[in-house]
Amino acid sequence: MKVGVPKEVKNHEYRVGLIPGGVAEYVRRGHEVIVQKGAGEGSAISDEAYREAGATILETADQVWEASDMIVKVKEPVEEEYDRMQEDQIIYTYFHLAAVPELADVLLEKNVAAVAYETIELSDGRLPLLEPMSEVAGRMSIQVGAQSLERENGGKGILLGGVPGVHRADVVVVGGGTVGTEAARMAIGMGANVTVLDIDVNRLRYLEDVFGNRIQTVHSNAETIAQEVPKADLLIGAVLIPGAKAPHLVTREHVESMPEGSVIVDVAVDQGGCIETARPTTHDEPTYTVDGVVHYAVSNMPGAVARTSTFALNNVTLNYGLALADEGLEDAMAGDDALQKGLNTYKGHITYEAVADSLDLDYRSLDSLMG
Repeated sequence: MKVGVPKEVKNHEYRVGLIPGGVAEYVRRGHEVIVQKGAGEGSAISDEAYREAGATILETADQVWEASDMIVKVKEPVEEEYDRMQEDQIIYTYFHLAAVPELADVLLEKNVAAVAYETIELSDGRLPLLEPMSEVAGRMSIQVGAQSLERENGGKGILLGGVPGVHRADVVVVGGGTVGTEAARMAIGMGANVTVLDIDVNRLRYLEDVFGNRIQTVHSNAETIAQEVPKADLLIGAVLIPGAKAPHLVTREHVESMPEGSVIVDVAVDQGGCIETARPTTHDEPTYTVDGVVHYAVSNMPGAVARTSTFALNNVTLNYGLALADEGLEDAMAGDDALQKGLNTYKGHITYEAVADSLDLDYRSLDSLMG
């Protein structure tokens, strides 16, 4: 199979779909890997490193897309890439289609096989290709939140950990999954008072086992959210429903109840956001203010720490990508239930039910399309 790695074009996206070690493994198995010139620069990976691993370097994105049976990326294709997609091509990347219906339309029109990192799911419910970026984003949410709380950035002028004789900041995390856990870990480490809300009592028990009395856990419902949000100096949105649009658990009224200079970081914004007032921003202009509350809602947060993120992502994406290349899409899917859940579009149909529901489109199972 010919495997293409174009340079990412989303705003300040410095990650890359394959590292040289991954390229070498594809080549060792008899596949051809085509990398766009400069694709790895943002992650401090040179073209020469790719050449030494066995890749062919092409000048332009158009050349890479046209020559490839499967494209391996990091972020969903953006508008300038829509025309580059080839009929019946496999694209293996993050998609988050519930938040970008126009991309879904293009994938369906071109019969693209869209294999989404974020919906590959193990039998225990874990999302192995989402976890490392969720870890990065969760930890980053506290870093960027702490910076946004500085007065010159519109915040209250609060230090998360305070100092002796001065109150620490209150951090409220909505969602106790991977993002929420890593956000709590960082906030605790910086000395903040931390509260985590989640609907899963067993998850809250786990968090208390991990963090002990350094954390306050609260069962999440409309009443408790309304009680906890006004207390937050820093509010982290960390809710995920695989493949589906995130629910607006924190409403405009909740935001209005927060003191001026408070900060919201909505990590769920790439799935539509779990804060009603959140809208996607970029690393160029990461924040805006609503009702005096600073909002940080960059949809590709891990791209800012590209080398860490690229290598962490490749650790988990490589084996599934190799299976697609070695066996072909249908055989690889037939032999791996987790990988089958990653298929979002195929032969002009939506093949992941939560995505279909979110986009109000018809759902078709992969089995029915494979005959």
